[in-house]
Amino acid sequence: MLTYADIAPKKKVFIFELDGVLYPEQDFYLQVYYLFANFIEYVETVPPATDLTNFMKTVYEHHGPELVFDRAVAAFGLDVKYRENLDRLLLTAQLPLKLELHPPVLSLLQELVLDRKQIFIWTKGNPEGQLNKIRQVEWKGLGQYLRVFFADEYESLTAVLSENQLSTAEVLFIGSASLTEAQQLGLDVLSVADFMDC
Repeated sequence: MLTYADIAPKKKVFIFELDGVLYPEQDFYLQVYYLFANFIEYVETVPPATDLTNFMKTVYEHHGPELVFDRAVAAFGLDVKYRENLDRLLLTAQLPLKLELHPPVLSLLQELVLDRKQIFIWTKGNPEGQLNKIRQVEWKGLGQYLRVFFADEYESLTAVLSENQLSTAEVLFIGSASLTEAQQLGLDVLSVADFMDC
C-alpha cells in the first residue's frame, strides 16, 4: 500500500477521480436503491422494501448499475414508469448516510492539504448528479481545499491543465477509469488500488 511519502513530493497538483476513487461507489448506489425500494413499497405496497433492496444490491454486485432497474422490473413486475423515479434519485437523492472517504485516501488528502498541494477532482457523468454526490461526501473539513472539474464541461484534462497553467510534470493523476486518458496526456498516474489494503 502506497502512502504520501511514497509518491512524488515535487508534484504541485493531485487530480482525483470521484466515483470509486475517493469513496466506495457502491455506498452511493445501495443507499439510492434503499430509497427507491421504500418509495415503491409506499406507493405500490409490494414488493416489501427489504426484498427489493436486497435484489437490487445483488444485481448491482454481479452486473453493475446498468441492469438493476430492468432486472427489478422483470423479477417484481414493476411498472417501467418508475425508471424516471430511480433516475431522479440517482441525480438528486438526499442519502440517509454521508458517503465516507476511503480511509487511505482520507489520510492522503489530509497530508496533501498539510503540504499545501492543490487537489482537483475530475469527474465524469451528469454534472448535477456528480455535484450531488460531492455534497454528500463526509469531507472532514477538506471540502474547502478541493476544486472540481466536470468532464462534460471540458474537452479533456488538457483544458484543465491549460486553464490552471500547469505542465504535465507538475501533476499526478489518481483514478481508476481514466488512467489511460491521463497517461496519453503524459501525466504520471496511480491507481487508487495502490493506496488500498489488499
